[in-house]
Amino acid sequence: MKRKARRAALRLSSKMPDARNASARTQSIANAAHYFHLARVQQAAGRWDKARAHFTQAITLGLGASSTVKAVLETPVIAGCLHRLAAAWPRSPTATELFGVKGASAVATQALLPCMLKSFWVCQPALEHLLTRLRTLMLDCACGDASVTKKELALYSALAQQCFINEYVFSIDGDELQKAIGLREKLSDQLTKDKETSPLLVAAVAAYFPLHGVANSELLLKRKWSVEIDDLIRQQIREPIEELRDRSTIPALTTIESSSLPVRQQYEENPYPRWIVIPPISAAAANSDTHRKSDILIAGCGTGQQSIDAAMLFPGARILAVDISLTSLAYARRKTREAGLNNIEYVQADILKLGTVDRTFDYTEAVGVLHHLADPAAGWRILLSLLRPGGTMRVGLYSEIARGAIVAGRALIAQRGYPPTAEGIRACRQEIFRIRDGIERDLITLRDFYSISGCRDLLFHAREHRYTLPRIKTFLAEQQLAFLGFELPPQILEAFQQRYPEPAALLDLDRWHEFETVNPNTFLGMYIFKVATSV
Repeated sequence: MKRKARRAALRLSSKMPDARNASARTQSIANAAHYFHLARVQQAAGRWDKARAHFTQAITLGLGASSTVKAVLETPVIAGCLHRLAAAWPRSPTATELFGVKGASAVATQALLPCMLKSFWVCQPALEHLLTRLRTLMLDCACGDASVTKKELALYSALAQQCFINEYVFSIDGDELQKAIGLREKLSDQLTKDKETSPLLVAAVAAYFPLHGVANSELLLKRKWSVEIDDLIRQQIREPIEELRDRSTIPALTTIESSSLPVRQQYEENPYPRWIVIPPISAAAANSDTHRKSDILIAGCGTGQQSIDAAMLFPGARILAVDISLTSLAYARRKTREAGLNNIEYVQADILKLGTVDRTFDYTEAVGVLHHLADPAAGWRILLSLLRPGGTMRVGLYSEIARGAIVAGRALIAQRGYPPTAEGIRACRQEIFRIRDGIERDLITLRDFYSISGCRDLLFHAREHRYTLPRIKTFLAEQQLAFLGFELPPQILEAFQQRYPEPAALLDLDRWHEFETVNPNTFLGMYIFKVATSV
């Protein structure tokens, strides 16, 4: 690549959507911390409603999942439950042993817990086990028509929302399932006969089955509910109905290759990822560069996180977001409306067919999509052909070295014959949880392990290609692309620079290959990097 092209590409990359406004992000995090500390003060004073409102605001302003989960785990009540759970292992303690004679009442006083359950899927093994037991307690209470407090109902409703978010990934035994089926039939019967329905019954059913799949569930929309149950009904009935109706209005930009149909089917059944909180980055639009009009392509936009991120950072940009799955696109469009954005055009398209589109772009993102194509190199070349001279592309590809545990997990699945269904995924996860020695044990540290769609994408995918850095280097040379660097956590970049202190090493793929060989988890998520075309 000529020096002039590299300099132009570097200038352009500094203006692209992945260049975050540091001051805006820092301010958002500071505001989140402010509300979090306010919430703790309110919690200590026993003002549960105010504490919950402040915790919710903190999450909205950017209190991340890891920080939220850590805070929940550190609360004495939750820590005590987890200690008793661990002490009883491998025996499963009774509800009384685990929660005490008052059941869920003590846990329900923790205002942060329901806020977390409604906002993120839980990615912590011990906490998942605890929540699974809490769901069983809720089921038994509902079967016995027990009365519950407002705080307990709020907790149970939030737990049902968590189950919907993770697509019912928690383990369930036969007797428990039969009880849940009985409650589902009871709820449907009460709705048909227009009988009064307990809010606890609604929450309990919703913790095992999505409400929109319950017979006569649309009748729940006509009744008045508490805030907690109404929020649950919004999530599990109103929003799915909205997405279903929206599917027929999504335009098709291209036809679908027959080789792409297995991947399309997977994402129609399990759109990935199911996310809730819209990232608080819109303040970055104050940067003057964000008002520059540009054309952006998000290839394989999935459920819309990348496209919404770009639209918030570049409100003046024209964004085309394409995906093969109508279910994913409907989810993305609903979240985009929720965010109040109007500069994203969503269409169904196959990347392998985009070469026929008469449009070009300043910037393209293809993160986590090329490695699922029948021919990744062909798809990559097609996307490059749509870039304008000097354009920049952000790419994400799986690392062969980093995915050792995933390869082992896929081998285990093939050996045991687990199907890519909710039942098969739940059974597979429980086997992996039981493994004490072996590389498969590393899978429980990965976020995608903790939802049905995530686990299917991680371990059961219909098609997966993996890359090495020498292979990527060869492709970049063939296409005359300038490598502009990896996106990595600061601690990894610091470790790399300690070993290779010369500044040019950051753009040297041979050095990075040496580093990854010694540090195989460097690119555990993906290789995420930018490249630029010639001017």
